[in-house]
Amino acid sequence: MDEQLRQRLMSLQRIPGPVERPGLLALGIPSIDKVLGGGLMRGALHEVAAAGEIHLPAAAGFALGLAVCAPSPRLFWITEDMGLAESGAPHGAGIDAFGFAPERLVMVSTAHRRDMLWAMEEALRCRAVGAVIGEMRAGEIGTVAVRRLSLAAAESGTLALLLRATPPNDASTAATRWIVGTAPSIPGREQSEREIRSRLTAHLVRNRHGPAGSWILEWSDNDERFILATHAQPVAAPAFNRSHRQVA
Repeated sequence: MDEQLRQRLMSLQRIPGPVERPGLLALGIPSIDKVLGGGLMRGALHEVAAAGEIHLPAAAGFALGLAVCAPSPRLFWITEDMGLAESGAPHGAGIDAFGFAPERLVMVSTAHRRDMLWAMEEALRCRAVGAVIGEMRAGEIGTVAVRRLSLAAAESGTLALLLRATPPNDASTAATRWIVGTAPSIPGREQSEREIRSRLTAHLVRNRHGPAGSWILEWSDNDERFILATHAQPVAAPAFNRSHRQVA
């Protein structure tokens, strides 16, 4: 697997034409971009954790929505075998709904967490890759591994997203940490009652360059980005002083 991944990354490096890599990725939501200092930092590691395992689809959708906003020919999604067995692989139709061609997604599965972290680091060093999502199950990640991922992202300017199935308790030097969960959905404004606009809650609980915050978001097919949910009530920050229940 190691040699196959190296060969794939080397072939991507030969893609003609430069890849534009601005320092910040503006999300187009003023209240979020403001607390982020203008947008999500490119060339940095960001953590996206589900509020619980049942909220993992919402967290994965949030991570994917951030990744596809980064203009790039390729997106790498790297997961542990256990995560692939329990949660499955991203569905082509679902990826297409985000306005991202499924053939631009490269999926990599690994037997062990150390292999997942190694594959993330290798993919981040490839300048033809615009974003890398690394999906891990419950458990901690060492500070050395986080620093290595952050350095690899900084060297190439690639957006690095660490997707976690449960809220982490470990310290992190990531640029931001988000806790994401599902939110009640309503029919779309111009849709039939059977067509539901999905919503999620995004809690920014760690921000190295500004304050925290919470928002209810929904994906806009027209704009191909997240927007603030209409008629949304204020979002209460999650309680982190209580233990999180594990879902069997």
